[in-house]
Amino acid sequence: MDVAIYQKAKKGNFHCGDSYFYTETENEFVCALADGLGSGEFAKESSQIVMDIIQSNMHVPINQIVNICNKQLTGKRGVVLGILKIDFNTERYTFSSIGNIGVLTITEDNKKKRNIPSAGYLAGYQRPFKVVEEVLKPEMRFIMFSDGVTDKDLSQRFFLDKSVEEITKTFEYTSRKVKDDDTTLIAMRYKK
Repeated sequence: MDVAIYQKAKKGNFHCGDSYFYTETENEFVCALADGLGSGEFAKESSQIVMDIIQSNMHVPINQIVNICNKQLTGKRGVVLGILKIDFNTERYTFSSIGNIGVLTITEDNKKKRNIPSAGYLAGYQRPFKVVEEVLKPEMRFIMFSDGVTDKDLSQRFFLDKSVEEITKTFEYTSRKVKDDDTTLIAMRYKK
């Protein structure tokens, strides 16, 4: 997998409330993005707790990971979460998106598909969420993003670029104005 990341804290904040994690093994790839509710240090604390849990449980199915994260957030500031797992052996991918973490897929022939996230956030309360499983296609690109990335941003042609580095560099260049939200954009490409 090729991976490139753009991240910037909300205007006036030192800490970005978004945390991310990704890793690749011989058999799978895991990427997650959490946005702590609100902004600043406490938002960062909650989102980092979730990343630590995912890192320790990356071989567990997504629905179990989400439930473990949810339990650990009891009494803490909540998070919205996106998590993607790619199984290289079965050539399938699964993801779940809760709250305003978006996932956009782009096929080799530039067909875009944006998921509709499950409503709500994780904060220790049981809530329904969906896990999507689909076939992995050669050269497929995945864009995972927090709420600092707008619909207008996502409609730009540079998201069709095959280079994940070019996607994040162009996004950084075109979104130079100060953002009212923490912003994280993770561009990933499956190389078969």
